[in-house]
Amino acid sequence: MDLFRLDGRVALITGGASGIGLATARLLSEAGAKVWIGDLDPATGEPAADSVDGRFVRMDVSSTESVDAAVDAVLATEGRLDIGVNCAGIRHLGANAESLTDDEWATVMDINSTGVFRSCRAEARPMLAAGSGAIVNIASMSGHIVNRPQSQATYNASKAAVIMLTKSVAVEWAARGVRVNSVSPGYVETALTARSRAMPERLDAWLQATPMGRLGQPEEIAAAVLFLVSDAASFVTGSDLSIDGGYTSV
Repeated sequence: MDLFRLDGRVALITGGASGIGLATARLLSEAGAKVWIGDLDPATGEPAADSVDGRFVRMDVSSTESVDAAVDAVLATEGRLDIGVNCAGIRHLGANAESLTDDEWATVMDINSTGVFRSCRAEARPMLAAGSGAIVNIASMSGHIVNRPQSQATYNASKAAVIMLTKSVAVEWAARGVRVNSVSPGYVETALTARSRAMPERLDAWLQATPMGRLGQPEEIAAAVLFLVSDAASFVTGSDLSIDGGYTSV
């Protein structure tokens, strides 16, 4: 079990104030990591960090300056960064592709895709200098399939980009000691899916299309992240792990 321990390591989790991010922060802390939660709002981020015996840093993934400053703040305090988990993201629902505006498309792509790139780039710099580190990006099964019945072309495209970005930088950095992987959750019971879960017909469609017949829990995604950032996954890089109750297997 020592393979899963993270004692002495420092982790930065973007979007860590709620949902999958917070569940991941809690589990990595329990495994011994010093956890930093990077999020937009101190009103939610600081209590979340306190709840995992960690620290909060304000972080806006739509801003290169903000992302770089957040990583710099971690380094200034801890002197190192060993783990990056990039959970920050948004979902845009309710508009068919023909009705999407350029601004709506650009906003989702900027946060979900470019935001992950900004975070990976900033996190990797100290890791590459140290010759070791692990990054996990939260993608989605929507990067592999087209969800139904809802329309979400922007979200699907943004998550497909995360998966390919992950593979690309994993290959670039593999020989320099930095591993990069992604996880692709299915429908998970978080605030991000709350609006859709309140629609009985949509929720029923989701459950019927999921062989396990239920929603995932944030803690189930966090467990996979723990594996990927730990020494148990020391020969794993460039992989995307689907955690979707069998949805993409049908």
